[in-house]
Amino acid sequence: MTLTRIPQNPILQPNPHNVWERYAAFNGTVIKKEEDYILFYRAMGPEQIYKNRKLRLSVIGKAVSKNGTSFSERTPFITPEEDWERYGCEDPRVTKIDDTYYIFYTALANYPPNHLGIRSAVAISHDLITIDERHLVTPFNAKAMTLFPEKINGLYTVLLTVDPDKPPSFIAYAQFEKRETLWDMSFWHDWYEHAEESIINLRRVNSDQVEIGAPPIKTKDGWLLIYSYIKHYLSSSLKKEFRIEALLLDEKDPTHIVGRVEKPLLIPEASYELHGQTADIVFPEGALIEEDTLKIYYGGADSCCALATISWPELRTKFEINAPSTLKCEKFVNNPLLQPIPEHTWENAGVCNTAALQLEGKTYLMYRAFTKNNTSNIGLAVSNDGLFIDERLAEPIYPLRTKYENPIRKGLGSGAEDPRITQIGKTLYMCYTAYDGELARLALTSISVQDFLDRKWYKWAIPKIISPEGIMDKDGALFPEKINGKYVFFHRIEPNIVIDCVDNLDFNNGEYLKQDGVISPRNGTWDAVKIGINGPPIKTERGWLVFYHGISKIDYHYRIGALLLDLMDVTKVIGRTSYPILEPETVFERVGVVNNVVFSNGHIIKGDEIIIYYGGADTVICGAKVNLTKLLDYCVKSDNKTYLG
Repeated sequence: MTLTRIPQNPILQPNPHNVWERYAAFNGTVIKKEEDYILFYRAMGPEQIYKNRKLRLSVIGKAVSKNGTSFSERTPFITPEEDWERYGCEDPRVTKIDDTYYIFYTALANYPPNHLGIRSAVAISHDLITIDERHLVTPFNAKAMTLFPEKINGLYTVLLTVDPDKPPSFIAYAQFEKRETLWDMSFWHDWYEHAEESIINLRRVNSDQVEIGAPPIKTKDGWLLIYSYIKHYLSSSLKKEFRIEALLLDEKDPTHIVGRVEKPLLIPEASYELHGQTADIVFPEGALIEEDTLKIYYGGADSCCALATISWPELRTKFEINAPSTLKCEKFVNNPLLQPIPEHTWENAGVCNTAALQLEGKTYLMYRAFTKNNTSNIGLAVSNDGLFIDERLAEPIYPLRTKYENPIRKGLGSGAEDPRITQIGKTLYMCYTAYDGELARLALTSISVQDFLDRKWYKWAIPKIISPEGIMDKDGALFPEKINGKYVFFHRIEPNIVIDCVDNLDFNNGEYLKQDGVISPRNGTWDAVKIGINGPPIKTERGWLVFYHGISKIDYHYRIGALLLDLMDVTKVIGRTSYPILEPETVFERVGVVNNVVFSNGHIIKGDEIIIYYGGADTVICGAKVNLTKLLDYCVKSDNKTYLG
């Protein structure tokens, strides 16, 4: 179901008779005042020398209509007066609360505009004829601020886009008792320092962008938010796709997303959306529900105003309840947990990709560490609570003993990489990648639990190569119990996750894993290039929960999602996260030995939480947590969605 454009579109175009709006008239927000529809919009005139700069000045125009379609009486309403808006006023959003109208807009204090001078401002009026007062709101980079039309839990509540010109940006909320707090700089300075506590995460993938659209509308199901979703926003290879989307926020808790329409309501298709000042843009700034019809006012190609409608009773049935795209892992505030140690030659270049194991109340992290000449070893760190590191060994715990782990010729990288640990009974089995500098193959070794606790590293069994000759094979993990009388392995032969079942773990006489089944990447998603297993599967009542990594064609970043497999037929996928639950966002995840990577080899369970340990940019080791019950619900809902109505 998509919006229907009205035949009169565009409803507002540049007016050649008005110099101030001769070039563009777009991004209109609308409010009903008695019988009139009042449209505020961004207007641009011809290029001119203004304050010693050559530019097209943006002002906020006002137009009036009796039917919401045909607008006249066009006049400039907000024009630059203050120093903090001297280079233009853009993109208004209007809300009425307490018999007062608040018109939020973007104020430009510098030119060319950049994050230091692009901020949110507000004009206040009691009659929409004159402006009673105007204020700069944010001391930091912000756009698209809007006010809820009634107090929430007795507090004024605003939404805003923070750092849109200094990515990564985010949508957040703020609340306050007195309206004067809205322009209190001390309030906003303090709020910005703790802004991460106020984020409402609408992005499905962090290479996309979201921005506040129209002011929220109260419905019986919650606050309706019409917003802009820009796919591939940070991609250097794919074209940006502007979309108008919709979601519902909880009536009393606007941080909680009740439901979401996963498909766009509108994408650029009409000529006035495809051609203009900026091609291929639809951008919503105003919305009304009248007589069961949702009306969305939007900008077309940064040049004109348009209107599209849809039946609200029909649209509300398309909202996916607790849409799984809203679930993300919570990263540790003390990340990174482990970093390279320059004094340790065996781990002075990078640490990453750690297995995880719980024994006798402690968490053991067996991680890949590598030298400056790219020789990989396996190190060990110990945590008493799973959150902080209490001990870290000064030497590797696993000896490199076979030709498969040593370079076939001088100068090549080599070693034991990416361990994954599975406990079966009193034995620990470790799958890892044995690399001789040319071909990565899957190896299997073991040690008793007691020898591990006693740190008798010489007791590791001589490893066996279990993947076929001549094939690059990585990301191996053993299931923690037999299924249908057989041991089950995951491994990766690009681009797939491969599943294999074997009678025993001897691998004698040249026996290797075969390819009993595969789980493949999905076209057009965050995991379209290739996928691979993370840590060993977790058995739950609802199926085998499996974390896996995927690579996107959009930006080739590594991200983490989850699969849910049938308990008895592990080749059967019964649920899969529609979007990643963990992705590179912080500096130490985006910049390192390999940029833009989060990669996990292990996890532990504490109560109803899963702690995932992961490598950041192949350089450091971090932690994150996710609720197990919510994650299982997410996986199930990805294929069995529930809707309003």
